Amino acid sequence: MMNARHLDDDDEGAQVIRLATAHQEESAGSGGSGGSREQSPLERGLATGLAFLRRRLAGEYEVDEFGFDPEFNSTLLMPAARALYEHWFRVELSGLENVPEGGALLVANHSGTIPLDALMLSVALHDNADRCLRLLGADLVYQVPVFGHLARKAGHTLACKEDAARLLAKGELVGVFPEGFKGVGKPFADRYRLQRFGRGGFVGTALHAGVPIIPCAIVGAEEIYPKIADLRPLARLLGLPYFPITPTFPLLGLGGLVPLPSKWVIQFGAPMTLDDYGADAADDPMTVFELTDHVRENIQHMLYEALLRRGPAFL
Repeated sequence: MMNARHLDDDDEGAQVIRLATAHQEESAGSGGSGGSREQSPLERGLATGLAFLRRRLAGEYEVDEFGFDPEFNSTLLMPAARALYEHWFRVELSGLENVPEGGALLVANHSGTIPLDALMLSVALHDNADRCLRLLGADLVYQVPVFGHLARKAGHTLACKEDAARLLAKGELVGVFPEGFKGVGKPFADRYRLQRFGRGGFVGTALHAGVPIIPCAIVGAEEIYPKIADLRPLARLLGLPYFPITPTFPLLGLGGLVPLPSKWVIQFGAPMTLDDYGADAADDPMTVFELTDHVRENIQHMLYEALLRRGPAFL
């Protein structure tokens, strides 16, 4: 079916012939019922997946200098993590207005035996602040097959000053867990008690970059895999910082790897600006120590507040 109209009444016979669109042809072929049938979620998911696969095969995607693949992260990694975030842990956010648009260093507590807190924090910022959190991870993270590659795809990189400085200079939101494995692998009896924050390297990074520090408290991760013991000989044999024993693992085998459905709260504190200090302050051990201790105390206080607001862990 074709539609025709005159361009000008004074210009006899001058016509523009427009071919009907595929959509119009489909409607006409179905008896002119008008309007296309709404796609089901399965059909939309399939179409999105096929389009994603086509772009992958054609090389029509971008990866930055750190290996960050925004499309891969948003299309594959985030949806899987979002299911845990929304339906299993039922994460509640607080203080999201404290997350700035430009470069900043987000400092959070670390826990959970398996570091799912990093994943949930990434989902929170991706979905609610439209920010991709660029986490700084330990060497061990990038030595694990497959996992290290996926961490790079998600935008994370090694915890080194050079990478952190380059990311902050680009205006990225960089995240660190100063407790490291001491925090994520601590026993259940020490839950919500912050471990030592190392030598305060993150403070020096923020001072050099001239960016604020955003304190963050995460409540809920401590209960997902309650660590009651540690098989240190096996951990040393496997080259791991610890080998946890929980009420469900290894007793239930692979079933013991399913996290318990605790209720989570993630709270972002007010930005801690370092405008009163110059970049030279990063070379003063006493200044770095005092600022590190101040950040740690702030996060510990936030943890206590978030715990009171959350209430029981599994309700």
